[in-house]
Order: sequence, then structure tokens, then C-alpha cells
Amino acid sequence: MELDFERGAVLLLLIAALVAILTRRLHLPYSVGLVAAGMAVALLPFAPKARLTRDLIFTGVLPPLIFEAAFYLRWRALKRDLTLIGLLATLGVGVSAAVTAGGMHGLAQWPWMSAILFGVIIAATDPVTVIATFREAKVHGRLRLLIESESLFNDGTAAVAFAIVLVVASGEHLSGWTMARMALATTGGGILCGALVGNLVLYLILNTTDHLVETTCTTVAAYGSFLLADSLHVSGVFATLTAGLILGNLAMRGPITDRGRETVQAFWEYAAFVANSVVFLLIGMHETNRPFGRLWAPVAVAIVSVTAGRAAAIYPLCGLFAGSPLRVSRPHQHVLFWGGLRGALALALVLGLPEDLPQREEIVTVSFAVVAWSIFVHGLTIRPLLRAVGEIPAAASGRTAA
Repeated sequence: MELDFERGAVLLLLIAALVAILTRRLHLPYSVGLVAAGMAVALLPFAPKARLTRDLIFTGVLPPLIFEAAFYLRWRALKRDLTLIGLLATLGVGVSAAVTAGGMHGLAQWPWMSAILFGVIIAATDPVTVIATFREAKVHGRLRLLIESESLFNDGTAAVAFAIVLVVASGEHLSGWTMARMALATTGGGILCGALVGNLVLYLILNTTDHLVETTCTTVAAYGSFLLADSLHVSGVFATLTAGLILGNLAMRGPITDRGRETVQAFWEYAAFVANSVVFLLIGMHETNRPFGRLWAPVAVAIVSVTAGRAAAIYPLCGLFAGSPLRVSRPHQHVLFWGGLRGALALALVLGLPEDLPQREEIVTVSFAVVAWSIFVHGLTIRPLLRAVGEIPAAASGRTAA
């Protein structure tokens, strides 16, 4: 027997609360506990009907999570490292995708188009997973800025690249210039949509002192920017990212009232908690139903290829800045490499593949396997790595909030 949607939603929230309490007491990453709980729930006879879909992730989960993360990025700090972040989020994504695709073609014997699609899908680190992990570990300073901002920007880059590769996979011939123009138009259009909605909402906030209206305006900015961009077929990720940066850096530093500031911060902290909880539980529930056993060989190749791709993106590109003020220390490079977790974005992209695409189910299953590996293996070992490089004190590493 399955629960209807309303009761299922209540059950998922109850499970999320219990997992938060339990993981905090056991000093485990919250995301790992949620995925494990989701896998267990999927085996119950009264499992909720809620399903993990592309639309749920893109229109329900990503807008609040991207907005909330961008809302707390400070432009002055971001601007100092923007060159490094931009390189990692563009060329880094390309390098990672290329290495992964090469591994899947050469070792797993996948056709080039399937390998390239998978490489692009899995190349970007996911802000949902990365930001949740680093906040739980209470990491602050430049390292957190680098890994959060890189995950946000390369999130957008991967989504744009995926859309272009999918057009090519459908059989349409695109020149290099056409693909570059599509990428610029999609990215620039998203940024313009975010700037438009962000400034409009900022104007509304300037004309109210009601903390509830102020909070409502930020909600409009998060979803409105994404939906406007999506309706115009430009990047919703870059739109919401831009709107979040505008309001976080302008509204929170002046126009918004003191009570509004407290309400907005509390609201978005809760919204991020709910969105994270839902997506990780649903990932776990979906993982249970994937036929990983018969695809163990391509899964193993994918894990090795994705890891090699991330290393090829981080170490050489960071090495370019070795003699500059943007230098990244070797321990921080290790964290950037190992902290490149995959999650909701990769699953949203892979679930959006056309049903008639050759090898679709194999790509979907292998993508879910890589995400599971990322969450469990990287998620469970990132704290010890942070402790080893001195980012969190040994005595405090177990006292993080869920």
C-alpha cells in the first residue's frame, strides 16, 4: 500500500526531522543519513508516492537552494577570486567532462555520444550536496567561498553545456561558433533575467517596512527569476544565482528592516533544510530501484573516470595561479578535489534525457550509482579530510549541527 501525496509529504518531513536528530547525535553527515533513510523507506509497504523527477528538482528544489546559497555570498570576497572560480567553473567543467567521456568510451566501450552526455551530466559538482556538507562541518573562510561559489557557477555551466550536447545528440549539426553563441545567449539571458527580477524585487522592498512582505519578495525573486528564465529557454540557474547575489548584497545591507532581516534569514534557513531533506530522501528512495548489479563494470569505470576528471580539473588549473595572489594551497586543492560531490543537478539532467535516447537507462543507472558513491564515500570522508588539513578542530568535528 502506498500513501497518497499529502500523507507522504508529512511522512518525509517527519523522517527528515528524526534523521536530523539521529545524525547529529551520531556525528554523521545529514545528507548521508537522509539517503540511507530514503533507501529504507522505499522498501516499506506504505512508501510515499513522491517520485524524483526532473521537474521536481528544477522547479521545486534548485531555485530555493541556489538562491539561499547565493544570498550569503558577499560580492567583495567573491570578486577577489572570480578569475579562479570562473576558470574552474568553465574550463574545469570541460576538462572533467572530457576525461570522464574518454574513460567511458575507452574502458566501458560506450559510444562517443553516450559517453559525452554522461561526462557533461556528471562533471559539475552539485551545490545541494556540497553546500549542505560544508555547512554541517561549519567550514568558513576562503575555502568555503571557493567550493560553494564554484559549485554554484559550474552548476549553471553544466546545465548550459548539457542543453547544447543534447541538441547535437538529437542529430542536429552545430558548428563551433553556433555552440559558443548558444552558450553565451543562454548564460547571458539567464543573468539578465536574474538582474531584472532582482532589481524589481529590490524596488518593492524599498517601498515596504513589513517583514512578511519583505520575505515574500525574496521568495518571488528565487522562483520568479528561475521560471522567467526557463520560459524564455535561458539559464534558470544563472538567473536565480544573479537574483540571490543582488538581494543578498544590496537588500540585506540597507533597505530591508531589522525584523525583516531576521525573518528572511530564518525563512531561507528553513527552506534550505526542507529542500535538502526532500531531495536527499527521494534520491535514496530512487537508488533502491536501480539495477546496479548488472552494470557493475560500467559503474566501476564511471567512478574511476569521474574521480580522474575532477583531479584533472582541479590540480592543473589551480597550478596556473601558484605564483599569484589567487594561489590555492595544496591542502585546499585536496579539499576542492575530494569535495566535488555529485547530487541533485546530475540527476535532474539525466532524468531529462529523452525516452528514446539510445542507452538512456544505462546512463541513468550509472549516474545514480556515481551520485550514491559520491554521497556515501565522499560525504563520510570529507570531515576527516577537513580535520586533517586543519579546517575544523579535532575536538569540534563531531559537534556540528545537522
